[in-house]
Amino acid sequence: MEKKMINEMDVEAKIKRMDISQNIFTNLPDRLHGLGEIAGNLWWSWHPAARMIFKMINREAWKESRHNPVKMLSDLSLESLESVAGDREYLRHYDMVLSKFKKEIEGIECPILNHDIDPKLHCIAYFSAEYGLHHSLPFYAGGLGFLAGDFIKECSDLHVPLAAIGFMYPEGYLLQKIREDGWQEKIREILDRDAASIYRVLDKSGNQLTMKVPLIDPPIYVAVWKIAVGRVSLYLMDTDIEINDPWNRGISARLYTGELEQRLRQEIVLGIGGSEVLEKLGIEHSVLHLNEGHPAFAVLEKIRSRVQQGMSFDEAYHRVRAVTVFTTHTPVPAGHDVFPFPLMEKYFSNYWPSLGLDHDAFLQMGIHPQDPKAGFNMTAFSLRMAGYRNAVSKRHAEVTRRMWQSIWPDLPVDQIPIDYVTNGVHVPTWIEPRMQRLFNQYLCPDWMADHDNPYIWELIEDIPDDELWQTHYWLKIKLIDAIRERVRRRWANGSASSSIVLAGGTLLDPSVLTIGFARRFATYKRADLIFYDTERLKRILNNRWRPVQIIFAGKAHPADDPAKRILQRIFNAARDPAMGGRIAFLEDYDEQFAQYMVHGVDVWLNNPIPPEEASGTSGMKAALNGVPHFSILDGWWVEGFNGKNGWAFGHEEAGADRDQTDAEAIYRILEEEIIPLYYKVSAEGKRSDWVRVMKESIKSNAHRFSARRMVKEYMKKFYSRAMKAV
Repeated sequence: MEKKMINEMDVEAKIKRMDISQNIFTNLPDRLHGLGEIAGNLWWSWHPAARMIFKMINREAWKESRHNPVKMLSDLSLESLESVAGDREYLRHYDMVLSKFKKEIEGIECPILNHDIDPKLHCIAYFSAEYGLHHSLPFYAGGLGFLAGDFIKECSDLHVPLAAIGFMYPEGYLLQKIREDGWQEKIREILDRDAASIYRVLDKSGNQLTMKVPLIDPPIYVAVWKIAVGRVSLYLMDTDIEINDPWNRGISARLYTGELEQRLRQEIVLGIGGSEVLEKLGIEHSVLHLNEGHPAFAVLEKIRSRVQQGMSFDEAYHRVRAVTVFTTHTPVPAGHDVFPFPLMEKYFSNYWPSLGLDHDAFLQMGIHPQDPKAGFNMTAFSLRMAGYRNAVSKRHAEVTRRMWQSIWPDLPVDQIPIDYVTNGVHVPTWIEPRMQRLFNQYLCPDWMADHDNPYIWELIEDIPDDELWQTHYWLKIKLIDAIRERVRRRWANGSASSSIVLAGGTLLDPSVLTIGFARRFATYKRADLIFYDTERLKRILNNRWRPVQIIFAGKAHPADDPAKRILQRIFNAARDPAMGGRIAFLEDYDEQFAQYMVHGVDVWLNNPIPPEEASGTSGMKAALNGVPHFSILDGWWVEGFNGKNGWAFGHEEAGADRDQTDAEAIYRILEEEIIPLYYKVSAEGKRSDWVRVMKESIKSNAHRFSARRMVKEYMKKFYSRAMKAV
């Protein structure tokens, strides 16, 4: 039995931390001191009542801060805050929210842990290269980050004992600007760390906690930051500190650098440095969860600590393997990190002796049997080092087993030990507050507390069609108003030509059937597929009586020129008069506009090349809000589509020209099914048939593709078993 584990909540008192309410919000009256506590914890981001107590102070300031309470409170005067401190109506709301916040944060029971597992003796360490939490913290590039963010939010709601590790990226991923010719440019902008819900972890002397990454030469140091995500602590590492050599300071500057050696250094710091952070904070973890292969070197540190205690490598490896979970998200071979052997030798020649291994034994752990000379493959390494391995949808598991069968050459493909847990979304984060109020009225009073219960969602049928449609239409107007305001501001400050303003959505019409396509731009996602037959698309868009408009959004990786060319094609189409103003491209898509999009469009389009979509989550968010999914049968939609809750294509053989076959299916379904259904309005002005699809979308998908169901599956399939193996 290993030494007694220390729960993270129990060690907080051992770490001298900055009190965000005292150190930043010196303008807060004593009566409103709790506003600092709430602003300093992202719990507010998924509780509408918490956001409202900031909005009630000053609606204009809330909007100007882009819904960021830390920035808003920092900018407000003492006088304006003192005025609400004497407002009895405001204080009633404030006291209610503060009491709810403290009750949820201080609760100790985890309802999904087996009764024989003590949460005080077990902590899960969750490692991920990115986290999508809120647009004020741009530490995400796409779906992987938002999955991680939703995961730790749900762990907070369920009181799962978990600590998370990641990177502080002061430059984020990409601040996108579209040039006059439609080409994407990256604008450099440094995060204002003091204007977000993040703060420094301090050592006993009151200085920011800094530590050295073990056994890496030349030395690399990290400073530690913390984000409170409800009950879960997310620790972020920052290499941009004076003690580091100049070439090391940029390791954590931005996500997913294209330079291979810097990428390796990032992953060394994430895995090995992240393990050292937990060690220094006194957070012992019984379970290690690797969200993708980027942080896999954390396994080595867990093994090394046992070797130092006197175990052999083999014994330590089997002990660690029994408590390690690895989640793979990548069905595309090119998406797996592979590092040349000379680079691995450069950085690990001082490390592998500490494991009791020689050069060959160490490198052998990362060999892909099908291409042994390619280098050190992080996914092959992760699959060997983890006792529990999972894909992120049923279809993805089938693809992954075939892709990695060579690691288990003696097993048939259906017995390859790779399970799956289909992704889900954090319902409190992605449900629109107005839609939530509608659900509150017609579902059972505690529906949110039990939202993975399928029977609750059958009550969607009790919502009158008119009320559901009017709620959706209001959200559609909200989306289009937000788009127009964004382009108006760019026009007003003189940073955009008239054609760019036109492409940004100036001519969008809320009465028109609106399709949304928003995601990371990569070639396999085929954002421009609907332009395959441009003349046919023009006829669809410009139909006088039944027009269609499409809103595109997303970013291409700075080094991905083919994806940038797809983006450029779409942007230039958006300002082509022949398209009738029915195409819009939203510049610098972020979490805030993701919310507007999944709440406000009429149909969510998805058309990647199958089987290259591991899961996808944006369509789940849209479906939760009554926006039907229109997708190729890949990823989560293989499990989600039931014939009544949206539209599917791609199940037939595509032949040599997949694009032509799939584009034809999109046009046909639009012309024959979606457009006629949307514009079918009764004499009384009702859209009953369309609303029927909306309701089916909600009730069939909301519970199945929730983060609550997902976290419970991780606990049942992996965490509980791993905890018992300690």
